[in-house]
Amino acid sequence: MTKKLILLVALFIGVSSINAQTKEELESQKAEKQAAADAAQAEADALQAQIDALPGWRKGAFGTIGGNISNFSNWYSQGAPNNASGNIGATLNAFANLKQEKFFWNNALNLNLAWVKLDNKDNPADSEDFDPTTDVFNISSLYGRKLSDKWAVSGLGEYRTTFLDNFNDPGYLDLGVGATWTPIDNLFVVIHPLNYNFVFADNDAVFESSLGAKIVADYTRQIGAISFKSNLSMFQSYKSSNLSNWTWTNGFSYTLWKMIGVGFDFGLRSNAQEALNFAKGLSATPDDITFDNNDNDLQSYWTLGLSYSF
Repeated sequence: MTKKLILLVALFIGVSSINAQTKEELESQKAEKQAAADAAQAEADALQAQIDALPGWRKGAFGTIGGNISNFSNWYSQGAPNNASGNIGATLNAFANLKQEKFFWNNALNLNLAWVKLDNKDNPADSEDFDPTTDVFNISSLYGRKLSDKWAVSGLGEYRTTFLDNFNDPGYLDLGVGATWTPIDNLFVVIHPLNYNFVFADNDAVFESSLGAKIVADYTRQIGAISFKSNLSMFQSYKSSNLSNWTWTNGFSYTLWKMIGVGFDFGLRSNAQEALNFAKGLSATPDDITFDNNDNDLQSYWTLGLSYSF
């Protein structure tokens, strides 16, 4: 009995030693593989940096699609027991940038559209259509002649308006010249002290074009499965601060499977002319509403849904 017990104990110790040794060997092999993978990734990053530095076009696009539809019949617990509802939203962030030894040409498009529908079937006067809600259209083109690796003399054209509703009412066209600073890859900052902001609108009593300064900061990057773009566009009027405006848009996309993933877009804007025009449209005495007594509330939007990267 004692011999059997000793044999079992020795066998247990031997098996434990083999398992421990096997675990240590596997961990050692894993460390070697990880070190090799890190070295390969570093080499790949260095090669990608060389590729990014080469002259030529860089093109890309990613967007977000979100939506849902529903239908209720005799659902008495809600105010409209018979209704059909839904919402659809889509965004697109696209760029085409040309990089050369002595100059660059950056082009960008931002589109954000959304529709919503709430059809109360018990109300014949109710709308059955999808009505536009979010409506953003922005296109820009920047040309720069390089003075150094980080500075360039540049000219910018930027147009923004709504696409589905009230197209070009208002519409904004900025044309200006100045300098562009590129401190790091994928980031450029436009500083144009000479810029004219053309405003197109039916209501000339509110909207006015003016001369001013233009500042734009844009960062576009793709890291693995993540794509994102952030753009800040500011106009400071030399005539009046009421004619100034700024818009900040952001788009993020994370690829989960092949080119499909999750996307999130949001934007902020401040525009006193748009706020005044909206307030006058709601007032029974629009002539009494002025820049001085009207609030210029911060505008915002966000969209969350499935994304598709091109």
